[in-house]
Amino acid sequence: MTGMPGARLVGINHVALEVGDIDQALAFYGQLFELSLRGRAHGMAFVDMGDQFLALSRGRTQPPDEHRHFGLVVDDKAATRRALEAAGVEILPGRGLDFRDPWGNLVQIVQYDEVQFTKTAAVLRSLDLDLGKTAQARDELRAKGIDPDG
Repeated sequence: MTGMPGARLVGINHVALEVGDIDQALAFYGQLFELSLRGRAHGMAFVDMGDQFLALSRGRTQPPDEHRHFGLVVDDKAATRRALEAAGVEILPGRGLDFRDPWGNLVQIVQYDEVQFTKTAAVLRSLDLDLGKTAQARDELRAKGIDPDG
């Protein structure tokens, strides 16, 4: 890239997701995932995701655009699919596991072992997870100079 570089991006602390109603959003996402509520303040609820969090923000006034989305990493994509089906949520066509929440937000679900996203051993221990990586994900990490074993 051109220009004077600034600080390096090292991760995402949180994503803020606009929803129409905080309590309805907590109930909806609570059907799909084990939620740990970090707190609430000023029309927002904060849900822990390991060392990161999702901020649910009241304020959806218009539908989102068609392509803007975010991806959530889970330990078990098949369990998420079952939860979506049990909740009557439409799973969008395609090779992934994508759906829209009641406010039109596009959510993509990816499984931890299949992507180069990684958590420290300390974070995994705190979540009581023992997760590995597929060979392809391990190769992607090594290509970036990240030791998947270490």
